[in-house]
Amino acid sequence: MSITVLDTCSAMRRILLAPVADRAGLLRSMLEPNAGMYRYYPGEVDLVSVHLQTSGFPIDRDEERCLDALDTLEAAGAWERIRRALDDALAVLTEATPGLAVPDITVLFVLGDPADEHFMGPCKGLTGFGGISGNIAITLWPFPENVERLEATAVHELHHNLRWSPGGVVWDPMTVTVGEHIVGEGLADAFARQLYGDELGYARIGVPHLHDDAVFDKVLTGLDVTGMENFTAWVHGDAGAEHLGVTPVGLPMGAGYAAGNRLVDAYLAATGRTAAQALHADSAEIIATTLRRG
Repeated sequence: MSITVLDTCSAMRRILLAPVADRAGLLRSMLEPNAGMYRYYPGEVDLVSVHLQTSGFPIDRDEERCLDALDTLEAAGAWERIRRALDDALAVLTEATPGLAVPDITVLFVLGDPADEHFMGPCKGLTGFGGISGNIAITLWPFPENVERLEATAVHELHHNLRWSPGGVVWDPMTVTVGEHIVGEGLADAFARQLYGDELGYARIGVPHLHDDAVFDKVLTGLDVTGMENFTAWVHGDAGAEHLGVTPVGLPMGAGYAAGNRLVDAYLAATGRTAAQALHADSAEIIATTLRRG
């Protein structure tokens, strides 16, 4: 078992300084070690196209802006901090879950697109994906708040990765519910908060609605929804849904994160468990425990 944080710092600098005609090939080479993240996609995946479609840094413009952002991350020791945070978090999780099966994990950390209004605005310059066992991807723009939360962001994704790895909770695309996704976000945030405190541990997109009862009640009505194409509307809200061209349901950005935190916090308080100990806790049990407590 190993965690490999790819040296995307050097690779991105090479890409951004290379002739435009050479950049796609260099980008593909940088992305290839994390290609396992797309092993369930139907058909062949063009890694460069996926990168550009998911708010990754551009390869035909904004070079100076991206190089400046890269300098900011390098000066902040971003890659070293992520590596240390993941190692420390893994130690906590393996202690809390004896016999935990941990896959080899590859971590791809890249700059986002400063001209992507949805990424820079509603997403606050940060997206992460850790749901595919053995692969984590983080796309970030170095706003000060995001640089401050590098460690919390990384361990949030690690919690996802180990929750939904073999031997953990099964994510079946045919039957998985919005409730499982929302609980997963709440647990991952709770784990980041366990290690780094509330100020840094919450995902920023959910913070504005943590105490909004109307938002919480609305999210509860969608917990049994299935069909992963519907999840964005309930987890990321209308802004995320409209960005992907799916039907909004009348929720603000990050609503599912806010609701997930409330569900998980009530469960942890009722059981006395930590988020690390609840890595594989059943989402239906978490939801039922919370609703029983009112």
